[in-house]
Amino acid sequence: MKGKVALVTGGGRDIGRETSIKLAAAGASVCINYYDGHEQAKETLKMITDAGGTAILAQGDMTQSADVKKVVDLCTTAFGNGINVLVNIAGGLMGRKTIAEIDETFWDAVMNVNLKSVYLVCKEVIPHMPAGSAIVNFASQAARDGGGAGAIAYSTAKGGVLTFTRGLAKELGPKGIRVNVVCPGMINTTFHNTFTKPEVRANVAAATPLRREGEAGEVADLVLYLASGAASFITGASIDINGGTYFV
Repeated sequence: MKGKVALVTGGGRDIGRETSIKLAAAGASVCINYYDGHEQAKETLKMITDAGGTAILAQGDMTQSADVKKVVDLCTTAFGNGINVLVNIAGGLMGRKTIAEIDETFWDAVMNVNLKSVYLVCKEVIPHMPAGSAIVNFASQAARDGGGAGAIAYSTAKGGVLTFTRGLAKELGPKGIRVNVVCPGMINTTFHNTFTKPEVRANVAAATPLRREGEAGEVADLVLYLASGAASFITGASIDINGGTYFV
């Protein structure tokens, strides 16, 4: 990754933090986007710079095209016009609701933060990507199996990310740009601390062939691989990382 520039949306905490750290450790200059977790993002930046890496922070709401442009401009101003790696992690469940409980405002908000954001960021970044670049999007095991209780809007949005990735891989392949998507299962993150009951987490872990939750760093290792030249003939792939709870 030496000499390369990476933009990680949602890069300040959990999987985003681990991804930012691992990309920087591999030699990339990293633009860490965050929305409202300023202190966590600052800590991530410090972890990178203390280890001798190079990174900047770029606050912005990735559901807003003006903010997306601002973040990309910050990244290219700091590190040069090219962006070699884009990792779209920004997203979230936003709440568990049944179809009867979902109103139009909630539905649109979930679609915006999980699907529209990926479209907006890709559209803004791709003109800066030379041949050999890579995009890694984030879906979820929920996109495969419909998700847990109250996750119908989230799982639908993440299913859209799967399809968007496949179409974009076909479009950008002739330009030498690879596009893949990661589908995490139960990972030990703030997401599940907030939205999943402890007893549900324990039951899922017990039913998982590896008998545990995944860790954010394990997902980041997969992202680093897909972003690197080691994955040079992989594009349009959706890769599961769930300890064996779901197979495709």
